[in-house]
Amino acid sequence: MPRKPVAREAVLDAFESLLIEVGERAATLDAVARRAGVSKGGLLYHFPTKEAMITVLLERLDRHLAADVAAMAAAPEGAAAYFIKSSVWADTPMDRVFVAATRLAEVAHEETQRRFAAGQASWLELLAADVGPAMAKAVLYMGDGLYFNAMLGRGPGGPPGAIEAEVESLLAAVERLRD
Repeated sequence: MPRKPVAREAVLDAFESLLIEVGERAATLDAVARRAGVSKGGLLYHFPTKEAMITVLLERLDRHLAADVAAMAAAPEGAAAYFIKSSVWADTPMDRVFVAATRLAEVAHEETQRRFAAGQASWLELLAADVGPAMAKAVLYMGDGLYFNAMLGRGPGGPPGAIEAEVESLLAAVERLRD
């Protein structure tokens, strides 16, 4: 009888959390099993290798990226404003899988790097349609800077600080450049 998908998701959530908290090298099969509250055999039932967990984590990333691109394309304020506003850590499922996958990219995991490049290309395409190709890169870098500075300055789940003022300042700068 197949195991409940809940256990599989718990294992994947544990892997994601360990990647965020301690990085790829420390996110071992044993550590994931302990964090998920399953036996190592239970983990191996769902994910026979660490690479199998990575594959499913990247599928999760793809789903969240696709949803983000769709929301960005439909955003009434435009792609650039949406991208900047959404480039702040909010401890969403997208934030968590994005940061977890970043930990894989840090160790040069090729498939992760390919997925990030595809996501970035999708964002750039929408941004270019909104503000032009040259400004699209600037907006991408603004959003990346907001996101990673927030991560460095306060980490996931920390106090938000004055990030709202920074977002408004960047949005005003983009609007001035449009004119």
